[in-house]
Amino acid sequence: MADRYGDDVLADPRAHRRVIPTVEVRRGLVVEADGGFVGEVVGASTREVVLRDRRGRERRFSLEPGLFHVDDRQVRLVRPERAAPAPRPAPVSNSGSVTVADHRARVARASRILVEGVHDAELVEQVWGHDLRVEGVVVDVLHGADDLEAVVRDFAPGPQRRLGILLDHLVGGTKESRIAATVRHPDVLVTGHPFVDVWQAVRPEVIGIEAWPQVPRGEDWKSGVATRLGFPDHQELWRRIRTSVTTWRDLDRSLIRAVEELIDFVTVPEAS
Repeated sequence: MADRYGDDVLADPRAHRRVIPTVEVRRGLVVEADGGFVGEVVGASTREVVLRDRRGRERRFSLEPGLFHVDDRQVRLVRPERAAPAPRPAPVSNSGSVTVADHRARVARASRILVEGVHDAELVEQVWGHDLRVEGVVVDVLHGADDLEAVVRDFAPGPQRRLGILLDHLVGGTKESRIAATVRHPDVLVTGHPFVDVWQAVRPEVIGIEAWPQVPRGEDWKSGVATRLGFPDHQELWRRIRTSVTTWRDLDRSLIRAVEELIDFVTVPEAS
């Protein structure tokens, strides 16, 4: 007769009990239940598991204290532990930056960003408004860039009073590029996008068109675009554009890059 206690007469017999591994229940797991019923897991609750065999028959088996076989091993089936909820992603602003909760608008900096027109300012506010308020940056309207050199001189930029300027149609050989070239100051940055008007920096599919219409030189661009798209006037078209743009993803990369550069330029520590 085998000695169940070995050499130690005081040994606890429970110490020699075989540990049966546990396996978490999951759909599709092939299990052999008591009595030889083999099937895949198709459902489970806190108390039982539902198995379906290859003929489509289903049977329910208690999880406690039932023993099962998985891959020829005797196991105990357990319900998977409820996973901890994934942390909520941080809310982001329309520009893609992480929003600052319960933030009071900062007192405006002396530094400024200038844009050519009202529509430019409204579009920048729509996408970057949260960032601008957090940083205390004011966007002003130039109403045209023809007198840019005088505007810069009157602003009197300096290390604590930087100036960022956003221009339309800033490509080589244009009037805007020649105007930008007249501005040479370490505390002034001129950026821009290549489009005739900031409207074109809105991706056409955002407002439901395949492409922006071509307007002959000499014809008012905004009115020409509105007419070709079937809008009664350009203000009506602008309202459509304005309400369609919700995030930076709706804009061309050239405008995104230009505005981000300006915000960075006027908010560096030396300019705060």
